[in-house]
Amino acid sequence: MSHEETSGPVIRVVVVDDEPMVCEHLRTILGTAGDIQVVETAHDGEQGVAATLRHRPDLVLMDLRMPVMDGLTAIERIRALPDPPVVVALTTFDADRHVMGAMNAGAAGYLVKSTPPRELIGLVRVAAGGHTVLSPVATGRLLAARTDERESREQAGALVGRLTGRETDLLACLGEGLTNAQIADRLHLSEATVRSYVSRMLTKLDCANRTQAGLLAQQAGLRR
Repeated sequence: MSHEETSGPVIRVVVVDDEPMVCEHLRTILGTAGDIQVVETAHDGEQGVAATLRHRPDLVLMDLRMPVMDGLTAIERIRALPDPPVVVALTTFDADRHVMGAMNAGAAGYLVKSTPPRELIGLVRVAAGGHTVLSPVATGRLLAARTDERESREQAGALVGRLTGRETDLLACLGEGLTNAQIADRLHLSEATVRSYVSRMLTKLDCANRTQAGLLAQQAGLRR
């Protein structure tokens, strides 16, 4: 696999997975990108939190099912740190119900471990840039699997009712996992205006991040 030459700041990553081969596989793939550096790998949540404190990375890739400390607990610990890094959940199956808990804990989305190398590199860049890493199709399956789907949809609808029409359009775009630039293009707005709308909307919806807002959009059945 050839090394990709890029310019710009390096994205520093900690990979946490209880399978050493998975860690090395991800290190190898991400190492081909000139702007991504895996600074440490860890094999349980406790080690992952410690590695995050040591390196203060830009992004943590966190497996969810691990011994000693599971990924959900580790995500909560990391997101509670001052100026925390972006955390992206790693999962083997895109319908893993643990993914919902990870995003409620503050993860900025999730990646399936079998994601093709070039796509994986691109998604790491997107996540590090502050955008949601979310598969609408897979997330739809996660939401459909919830036993309280009807109740969740009603609660989401009530929250969305707080928004203006324009804010609702923008929330629907977040539900598709669009970046600010893509939203700006679709809604004919400037990126600065989109950022302002997103910030105000997260406050109205009491959402910690774009990922939670995107999930809320899908729970409410928003389409544009």
